[in-house]
Amino acid sequence: MQNSELLKAALEGLEAQKKRIEEQIGQVQAMLGRRRGRPPASGAAAPAAEKPARKRKLSAAARKRIAAAQKRRWAEYRKKAEAKA
Repeated sequence: MQNSELLKAALEGLEAQKKRIEEQIGQVQAMLGRRRGRPPASGAAAPAAEKPARKRKLSAAARKRIAAAQKRRWAEYRKKAEAKA
């Protein structure tokens, strides 16, 4: 009984500390002129973000190899699952 009361009191204290720390973080961010959320992009990363990533294209043969490999993996998985059952 006392143990749960002690844990509840500890939790309340920690939550109060968390709230106080979050308020202090907000104040410091306000002093820095930043809003909460994502940090601003750095100068080096900005040009890369403007360029869209190129999509890779797989050949039909590559897709077939990948599909066959995945079918083999699933067959092996099912075989192991049957052996366990």
